[in-house]
Amino acid sequence: MKTTLTIAAALSTALLLGAAAQAQGNIEKCYGVSKAGKNDCQTATSSCAGTSKKDAEASAWLSVPKGTCEKIVGGKLTNAKG
Repeated sequence: MKTTLTIAAALSTALLLGAAAQAQGNIEKCYGVSKAGKNDCQTATSSCAGTSKKDAEASAWLSVPKGTCEKIVGGKLTNAKG
C-alpha cells in the first residue's frame, strides 16, 4: 500500500511540475523527434495527439522544456513541412 501511494505521489508531482512549466511558458514544440503514434498534437497528416504514422515525422511534435529540442538529434523548433 505504501508503494502505491509513493508512486501516485511521484506521478502527481511530475504532472504538476510539467503543468507549471507549461503555464510559465517554459515549454517549446520540438518537431521531428516523436515515435509513431506518440506525438503531442495535430500534424500535417493527422488530426490528433498520438496519431502520427511514422517515427521522426517532420510535422509531428512533442512538448519539451525550452532549450532541450535543439539538443535532440533531429529536433527542430519549426515544422519542416510548413
